[in-house]
Amino acid sequence: MGDTVTALLPELGYYALSRHPVRPAELVAEAGVADRAGLGAAFVSERFNVKDAAVLSGALAAAAPRLGVATAATNHHTRHPLVTATMGATLSELSEGRFALGLGRGITAQWQVLGLPTVTGAQLDEFVDVLRRLWRGETIVGHDGAIGAYPVLHLGVDLAAPPPILLTTMGSRTLELAGRSADAVVLHTFLSDEAVTAAVGTVRTAAERAGRDPAAVRIWSVLATVDDQHPEEERLRRLYGRLATYLQGYPDSVMRANGWHTADLDRVRASTAFTGARGAIDATATPAELRELAATIPEAWVRDCATGSAAACAKAVARQFTLGVDSVILHGATPTELAPVVDAYRAVRPVDRDLPVNPGAS
Repeated sequence: MGDTVTALLPELGYYALSRHPVRPAELVAEAGVADRAGLGAAFVSERFNVKDAAVLSGALAAAAPRLGVATAATNHHTRHPLVTATMGATLSELSEGRFALGLGRGITAQWQVLGLPTVTGAQLDEFVDVLRRLWRGETIVGHDGAIGAYPVLHLGVDLAAPPPILLTTMGSRTLELAGRSADAVVLHTFLSDEAVTAAVGTVRTAAERAGRDPAAVRIWSVLATVDDQHPEEERLRRLYGRLATYLQGYPDSVMRANGWHTADLDRVRASTAFTGARGAIDATATPAELRELAATIPEAWVRDCATGSAAACAKAVARQFTLGVDSVILHGATPTELAPVVDAYRAVRPVDRDLPVNPGAS
């Protein structure tokens, strides 16, 4: 694509540094490709290694001045509330209004290992309220609630345009919370079309019951995008290997969201990739193990992903909007790999995709 700058597509996003191993030094060049391709937003998933959400978001805001930037997600209990408020305020100012703060529950097993409490919906609800009050310039004295006790919380600034807050989830209770109080929601990869439609309905209904405009909550679906430019082993790794990795970490949530049968999960868990797992399956599985996963995982579990030619993937992206979402994150590929899909998408793009660059704004 050279240095050609194309029209921005604010309804499309990608995950920054989504591959193994993570190399933060690649972030800036990757964002430049995304900007030139016309991808509208970069999302940062946090890992406790070399993927600090604040650092990467700041680099993205500076490296790609057209892109929206969001954490999807960080977790409220890994930082003091004032530190997170400072992070959001700084990134909002640095990006000139292109940053959205994404929060999520995270993985219960990880919090147990780290000695941190399980994240609850009550904590998220309270934390969002505290952030918004701090960004309005309030001083909070004697707070004692679900997120802890704090004698004084004061940021010292009154942001003219505070960052929107998005929640990442696939669980019904957090979807309802997002509808009641969040500005946006990011769903999960490998949700079936039926699951996405149901999630959208949950968010919109909760917003309406809370007296909000249901259309005011921006909903992002996350679509595994694995086109046929890759060799077979790589396609299997990105599709079946990645799904298996999620089933390692939080199988109950994925199964419940999709209404999948536990007997099928039992067969997947009996595969060599699971019984001999040496870490995250998508990073460590052998070609033989990947082929076994592809033969064991039901086809319906990956049926609604974007696969095949660039044109076929683009049609799968466009189909997401018929499910009621506002925007789509193309997951599992770099901006360079996504460029042909983005180009093909322009030919099938719905005409009513007039959205702000900030991924949390509707």
